[in-house]
Amino acid sequence: MPSSESGVSSRRETALTRVFTRDAAGSLTLARGLRLLNAFRVGVVSLTNAELALRTDLPRPTVSRLSKSLVEAGFLDYDVDERSYRLSALALCLADAYQQAHPIGQSAQPLMRRLAEQQQVNVGLAKPNDLDMVFLTAERWGRDSVSRLRRVRAGTRVPMEQTAIGLSHLASLTEAAREHLLPRLAQRGGVAETALRANVLRCTRQLARQGYCTAEFLPDHLFAVATVIRSADDQAYGLSISFSCERERVANETRRHAAQLKKLKREILKASARP
Repeated sequence: MPSSESGVSSRRETALTRVFTRDAAGSLTLARGLRLLNAFRVGVVSLTNAELALRTDLPRPTVSRLSKSLVEAGFLDYDVDERSYRLSALALCLADAYQQAHPIGQSAQPLMRRLAEQQQVNVGLAKPNDLDMVFLTAERWGRDSVSRLRRVRAGTRVPMEQTAIGLSHLASLTEAAREHLLPRLAQRGGVAETALRANVLRCTRQLARQGYCTAEFLPDHLFAVATVIRSADDQAYGLSISFSCERERVANETRRHAAQLKKLKREILKASARP
């Protein structure tokens, strides 16, 4: 059986650290092709080979070969008039397959909508994906300008280290798993790793002591509480409530919304439990 430098098999190391590890080399071509697909985000309708090369930092000839293969495989469509590429309908099939495999989002949405509407807050459920959190569902009822301008929806990707829902995920990880992510997060965000570590440590202590962690996005404006849900099949999700209030009311509002968050977590777990 293949083994890592420490003498522990890569599969065993994955089980111990909760970080995917394999000794065998991956496919560079496949990885580059997936980088092309990942270049398509909300608001991007189509991309030319030149634009794909710019977004992925890959050589233009490489992009040309990869985009051709992705069209032939059915993952991209080619727009003859625009001379550009679009995601094909296959992306929707993959999204549907994901939702069927993770029904917690469908169970959570009506519960989240009820709380968001009643309390005039924003409620989100997200899943970690590499260095980001991807929202499975979100209900935006907050009265602040950020919520009106920033339309978070299913599929929206946010930086893990800059959001309460992402920080709660980092706080829930094993030390080995955090060590795998923190240097990459600091480099990606262009921030000091020491400051990032201090913030994650704060959230880790909060989550262990209180069952939730907090974050502040804009001074005197937007605040959030977040926690982690672990489903029956051992999948981890982030759950958050964000709200706006005056600075002098933050402590009371945080406690109030934290209690609502914990109740919502229990309701979601109950609603999504297998019969």
